Amino acid sequence: MATTKDYRLGEYTFPRGWFMIAEASELDTHKPLAVRFFGQDFALYRGRESGKVVLLDAYCPHMKTHLAAPNKTSYVVLDGGGTNVEGDGIRCPYHGWRFGDDGKCDHIPYHEGQIPAAAKVKSWPVVESLGAIWVWHDPEGGEPEWDHPSLKEWNDPAWVHWKFDHLGILNQHPQEVIDNICDYGHLSPIHGSTVLKYENEFKGHNAIQRQCGPHRTLVGEDGVSPILHTITIYHGPGVLISHLTGLYDAVMMICNTPVEDGTIKVWHALLVKSPSGSKVATHTDMVAARHYQEMALTAFAQDFEVWSHKAACLNGLFIPSDGPFMKARIWYKQFYNPRAKKNEYLEQCEGYYVPKGIAPYTEPEAVA
Repeated sequence: MATTKDYRLGEYTFPRGWFMIAEASELDTHKPLAVRFFGQDFALYRGRESGKVVLLDAYCPHMKTHLAAPNKTSYVVLDGGGTNVEGDGIRCPYHGWRFGDDGKCDHIPYHEGQIPAAAKVKSWPVVESLGAIWVWHDPEGGEPEWDHPSLKEWNDPAWVHWKFDHLGILNQHPQEVIDNICDYGHLSPIHGSTVLKYENEFKGHNAIQRQCGPHRTLVGEDGVSPILHTITIYHGPGVLISHLTGLYDAVMMICNTPVEDGTIKVWHALLVKSPSGSKVATHTDMVAARHYQEMALTAFAQDFEVWSHKAACLNGLFIPSDGPFMKARIWYKQFYNPRAKKNEYLEQCEGYYVPKGIAPYTEPEAVA
């Protein structure tokens, strides 16, 4: 298993950015959820008082009890109706210390007097959006550098909301997944795409791919694909959002979040505009949208299957008609280094790139 150090990405083991850590519906029971990302354990829960989502470091500073590990025997949990979430806080199931949503201990049931200042755990910035829970991760501890993932289509009743496909753990460094954004050469062999136009652009925290052509997986009942246009954007290192115009209008989202150094958790989802053209999606639209998401998942699984068995590409034999792999890897490095160094990387990669032998997606003057 290759690590961040093996890829020579930078100073930090895990990157800066917004990352998906759970599907929002996983918190509907008010029970806390034990999650592990970025090489550490967390307690994730929805407050019973306000409904806000809270993410805390997992271990109680008192005796290092996990605040969110499954527990069916502690009377803290039993007396809480099956949960140790109390108000917007959470009680340790071992000694009953309660931590607020800010991570500070605000009650010790057997203690009178001042609570030690050290009785606290870190509270992380989290947001609920698009049916998912997002955390801002920054090794420097800074405020979010860009907005959390959102889509105007999400609140439009003509669009059928996605159901997340949980692909689980992939034993690859996320670099192997990021490479896909500029991999022009794989589109025909593995996806069966006939690419008519293609280009990449790197700009700030966005890596962009624009392309069009017939597709062999996202097809109608007759097996025929209209020209599929995709505008795919990485919003930082962990969130890919792709706007598709083809058989149906759709928005695909693929999320990868580091679990350990060299392993990631992966989700896939597809938002589909009502196939019937209705202003409010009908049941028939929902059925068609689910089927389209299954086809989209099949297309993504073509990549996922290869990733599951490949070796780490630490020194690839890239050719001019492959796509701008080295530019993409330079773009990716900005997230593994201090913000103060960001422009050093952007100066080396920002711009438009078209692989040798393919027409650009936009007009030539826009690419020059």
